[in-house]
Amino acid sequence: MTFPVQIDRVSTEALVEQFFRKTEGRWKSVRRYYRLQTGEPPQEVTSFIDIEFLNAGHSRLVQLAHRHEFEDEMAFVCGSYITWESHYEGVSRKPAKGSTVFGVKGERLYRDRGFATPKPVTARYEFRNADTMCLYTEYNNSQFEEEIKLIGSKYRTRQTIISRDGEELTIGQYLETRLF
Repeated sequence: MTFPVQIDRVSTEALVEQFFRKTEGRWKSVRRYYRLQTGEPPQEVTSFIDIEFLNAGHSRLVQLAHRHEFEDEMAFVCGSYITWESHYEGVSRKPAKGSTVFGVKGERLYRDRGFATPKPVTARYEFRNADTMCLYTEYNNSQFEEEIKLIGSKYRTRQTIISRDGEELTIGQYLETRLF
């Protein structure tokens, strides 16, 4: 079992900036969602994800500060802009496209929207080590626990556990390969 590394705030912000810089680029994500309550077969999804690192003061971060009602437009030390297009296997569903902005302030990540809501959300983050970031987000009576782990410079894994009212409902497992 791995325990989180205890890091002061300045070091934590430096770690998240390094982590965001390392994840910049285009990724192919292959994932499965396991619905724990229904016993349905896993849902398989392939996505292409583009990640852009954002320096403090970037216009997207300024807009995010406004969306979260911060008086200081320079509230975020850095961030990421992420776009994706997802294709669902075995389901007649249109490809899903979207984007989100992350801003870093202290030990919180601020987003312009959540996974299951168009409203702005915040997440607490921590690092198990310099290449493993954990996110904890709550909204709409749901909890999202996510681990993103860089494996060298070409791969990363992600796992998301979605719970509602203390009961685990869905597990998402991802293998992501850097395309460039």
